[in-house]
Amino acid sequence: MSKAQAVRRIGILGGTFDPVHIGHLRSALEVAEFMGLDELRLLPNARPPHRDTPQVAAQDRLAMVREAVQGVACLSVDARELERDKPSYTIDTLESLRAELGVDDQLFLVLGWDAFCGLPGWHRWEELLQHCHILVLQRPDADVEPPDELRNLLAARSESDPTAMSGPAGNISFVWQTPLAVSATQIRQLLASGKSVRFLVPDAVLAYIEAHELYRAPN
Repeated sequence: MSKAQAVRRIGILGGTFDPVHIGHLRSALEVAEFMGLDELRLLPNARPPHRDTPQVAAQDRLAMVREAVQGVACLSVDARELERDKPSYTIDTLESLRAELGVDDQLFLVLGWDAFCGLPGWHRWEELLQHCHILVLQRPDADVEPPDELRNLLAARSESDPTAMSGPAGNISFVWQTPLAVSATQIRQLLASGKSVRFLVPDAVLAYIEAHELYRAPN
C-alpha cells in the first residue's frame, strides 16, 4: 500500500471547552500518542443537548481551542458543529466525518467515563459504532455504573487492547488517563471571583481570556 493510500487513524474529542484547559489537552495528547493517531481533532460543541448552555460565545470558545493547540503537531480543531444552526448531535458529526474520510480510515470517538455511561440517552446512539470505534477515558475515581444497555454492548464489542482495534469502526476499548483534578466549572468560578487560573489553562488561552474579559462576574 502506498503512503497516499495508507489508512489514516483519526480521533475526535468533543466538548464545550468553556474554557479549554489542561485536563482536556493532556487527555487529547495522551490518547493521540498512545494510539499512534495521525490526528486528534478537538471538536467544540455548539448547543450540546445534554449540557448546560456554554457561558461564552462559540467564536470565543473556538478561538481559545485554536490558541491552545497551536504548534502541537498531532492536535487540531474541527469547527463543524459550531457551523450548524441546530443542536450538536454526535451521530450527525460522525456521519459527516465518515463521508469525508471514506470507508477505510479508522475513526475514534474519545469519551470520558461519565459521558460513555450516558450514551443510551444520546440521539441515535445505537448507530455510533457503525461509523467509529469508541475510546473511553478511564480514571481511578470513576463511580458511575454503566446501564444494562451498555453492559450488553460491551460484552459484544469490547476490545481489551485499544491499540489492537482493527477496521474503520465497530469496537469499544478503554484508555487510562493521567488524573488531573481540574474542571471548566472550577476555572469559571475562579475567574468570576478574580482569582488566577494560571497553570490551569495554557498561557495563550489565559491571554485570550484576559484580553476579551471573559468569565468575569457581572458588575
